[in-house]
Amino acid sequence: MPPVAASGPAPDAAASLLTTPKDALPCVILIGMAGSGKSTIGARLAQEMGWALLDSDALMEALYGCRLQDLTDALTRDAFLDVECTVICALRAQRTVIATGGSVIYREAAMKHLASLGHIVHLDVPLPEIERRIARNPQRGLSLGPGQCVADLHRERAPLYAAWANLRCDAARGTPARCARWIMRNLPPEYRTEAPAPEAPGA
Repeated sequence: MPPVAASGPAPDAAASLLTTPKDALPCVILIGMAGSGKSTIGARLAQEMGWALLDSDALMEALYGCRLQDLTDALTRDAFLDVECTVICALRAQRTVIATGGSVIYREAAMKHLASLGHIVHLDVPLPEIERRIARNPQRGLSLGPGQCVADLHRERAPLYAAWANLRCDAARGTPARCARWIMRNLPPEYRTEAPAPEAPGA
């Protein structure tokens, strides 16, 4: 029986697939509290831009084979943040919308790596709305310290989100589709071929 020819690209062609194209675009990274809409708005933004979507919480669930809530329950807060940082720092992506976990901003190394990948957008939602959304789905894998509540997290994280973000989107004012379009309109010119006039998320 004759040998079966190996399928797939030739070695040179395969190597070329790992080379970043000269016209490659950076990523869009979404940060914000749990319940701010990172996954939902991220999915719509990726669809509108024709880009890939990477949800870092889902990636961690895939890597560890368990729900994010189970992972946060099994680890100390610092251990979970270190695991999350390791996963984030291993990301290599382009032309991708990256929806991050809300706790990613606690590790400078993780945020520096994300900043190297592209534009960081803060999805800002007022605390009362965040609390309502979390109450509807409490199994979100919140990384809480001893005695902390959602309001404590919001107060602690707000200045960190603001410090790392290149762009702030008022994500409570519009639908995911409107927020996605607003983000697209307000990204730097290299992210698009045309520069539409900015509009508010609720427009």
